[in-house]
Amino acid sequence: MVLVTGATGLVGTHLLIKLVQNNKSIRALYRSEQKKHHVQQIFASVFGATSDQFFNKIEWHQASINDIPALTPAFKNINEVYHCAAIISFNPAMDKQLRKVNIEGTANIVNLSIISGVKKICYVSSIAALGEPKNQFKIDETSEWNPESKHSIYAITKYGGEMEVWRGTQEGLQAIIINPGVIIGPGFFNSGSGFLFKRIYKGLKYHTPGITGYVAIQDVTKAMIELMESRHANERYILVAENMSFKQIFTLIAVSLKVEPPTKRVTPFFMKVAANIQWLLYRLFGISPTIYKSSVQSAFSASMYENKKIKETLNLEFTPIEKAVEETAKAFSKK
Repeated sequence: MVLVTGATGLVGTHLLIKLVQNNKSIRALYRSEQKKHHVQQIFASVFGATSDQFFNKIEWHQASINDIPALTPAFKNINEVYHCAAIISFNPAMDKQLRKVNIEGTANIVNLSIISGVKKICYVSSIAALGEPKNQFKIDETSEWNPESKHSIYAITKYGGEMEVWRGTQEGLQAIIINPGVIIGPGFFNSGSGFLFKRIYKGLKYHTPGITGYVAIQDVTKAMIELMESRHANERYILVAENMSFKQIFTLIAVSLKVEPPTKRVTPFFMKVAANIQWLLYRLFGISPTIYKSSVQSAFSASMYENKKIKETLNLEFTPIEKAVEETAKAFSKK
């Protein structure tokens, strides 16, 4: 039996869809009925009239990954774990919550996997947890983490989660770590890359000159399943289809949504001033900021990622990002 944590998020939900299509016996963790219902709606958009038939194949278990007494029964008869649960935030004020879930929660999953005799775990990390390129132009799986460099609290906690998984491998657990780029996929338009579709549709005017890696959700879930079913273990894999500038991706999204693309380039000074003003408003009035110093840094940095390892390991052909954007935009227009 397979256990999926974070089953109501973007990766978890689309992973469930692929697993039920593969006739896997699945137990899925969830925290709220509202989020579980959202997954059911996405199943309906994928499977149509037969959606309940697929959705009801899943055994749902309500528990937080930080609630060990509630979490422990979920590991009964589990052979494989897909650990997708995480908090994604660049807000320094959420330091404790991020560490609690992304590091401590992952430690709980690893410990229970070892105790319960789980054979293999797949941990969904992030390109944020990767190090800096040395002599090569692109960041790859061997790029070493530099603790002296400036990192967002999200990056620090995802790296910390990876360390917990590597600890598990020293205790006999087989593990796969994936480091996906920005994931493009439908169904979640109030968070992550999905929120970007909403912002651009409403008329986003500005872009920054940064570059990062992008990948389609179907490629992420496909790679996860194939790696778990393979003999490969105790390895990490970057999942990036293309490295693109923010202007390029914003324009692709705008064209797919049939709206005007952002044309005004923002300067680092402007962004830093905006971040400082928002921080002041947060301290004075409790208004949650949307721009953080760490996100300003990434908005202006050019990070290029190498995908050679995963392509050679699985002979994987990535979905073009333009196609992934078009499919996601189509789903956005239907919602």
